[in-house]
Amino acid sequence: QVELVESGGGLVQIGTSLRLSCTPSRRTFLYDSVAWFRQAPEKEREFVAALNWDTGNPFYEFALKDQFTISRNVSNKTVFLHIHSLKPTDTGTYYCAADPRRLRDKKPTEYYYWGQGTQVTVSS
Repeated sequence: QVELVESGGGLVQIGTSLRLSCTPSRRTFLYDSVAWFRQAPEKEREFVAALNWDTGNPFYEFALKDQFTISRNVSNKTVFLHIHSLKPTDTGTYYCAADPRRLRDKKPTEYYYWGQGTQVTVSS
């Protein structure tokens, strides 16, 4: 069973930046699409950004595109999510998801593999 392992969350101050990481537990794992979602307490899981693994081409939830940057490190198969200018409304659990298909999809149900999530809490 392949797992995705997220890291980099924590308790942060308003206006600061954070970098989340997502790495597969098995280095031979192949995927074509990797995405980040987030879920605030008592809210539905929300798409943030995704990228095509082969090309690195990203796409973002339009309303969030100026605050988030998704990128990858091919050598260690890690996908990053940079979050800039953090606000209290960014508080939630951030999940990494992946799929062997080439997707351009914002629906969580389209992604087969998921991590356990990393908690981001923005304090005022």
